[in-house]
Amino acid sequence: MPKRDKKLPVVLSKEEVLKILQVTKNLKHRTIIAMLYGSGLRIGELIDLELSCFDFNRKQLFIKQAKGRKDRYTTISESAFPLLKNYYQTYKPKKYLIENPKGGKYSAGSIRTFLKQSCKLAGIDKNVTPHTLRHSFATHLLESGTDLRYIQVLLGHSRPETTMIYTHVTRKDLQAIRSPLDGIVEKQVPYIDHSKPFLT
Repeated sequence: MPKRDKKLPVVLSKEEVLKILQVTKNLKHRTIIAMLYGSGLRIGELIDLELSCFDFNRKQLFIKQAKGRKDRYTTISESAFPLLKNYYQTYKPKKYLIENPKGGKYSAGSIRTFLKQSCKLAGIDKNVTPHTLRHSFATHLLESGTDLRYIQVLLGHSRPETTMIYTHVTRKDLQAIRSPLDGIVEKQVPYIDHSKPFLT
């Protein structure tokens, strides 16, 4: 069987995530974006998320029967607490965090549509989907020094290899790596003024 191409995920910068949140004026839409990014949720997990799954004291979110029919815990962003409180008091959901205006679960298609609109308003040309926010959550955790094993648990990956893809897109480690050319130049030409271009 031919192997499928392994494409690296699209990842937003922290500044881009913040910009999307800022241009999203609708309270429900902003809450959805904050939860997808702040807790690293899949779109289906957010749609199925019940009010009873929140443990604000422990800053934990219980994800029931996620992909692979596995339960797991992930984190709740403390920054989202006031937003969630405002949202709850405004919309008064009964069972699910995000509900259809007529009751019941919210539509995945609606989330994809308004997210595209928010990205357009934010001036972001990347192909952003709800899953991009999950990828960004994992990448930013890795860049901030969170152990890959913990990220695997938060995302609910059964295999560490699945989580390892984020090591290929994280900027912090890549930026810290020095080219071997720098070492050669410094060793061979120790008297060089590095404030001036050498290879011209």
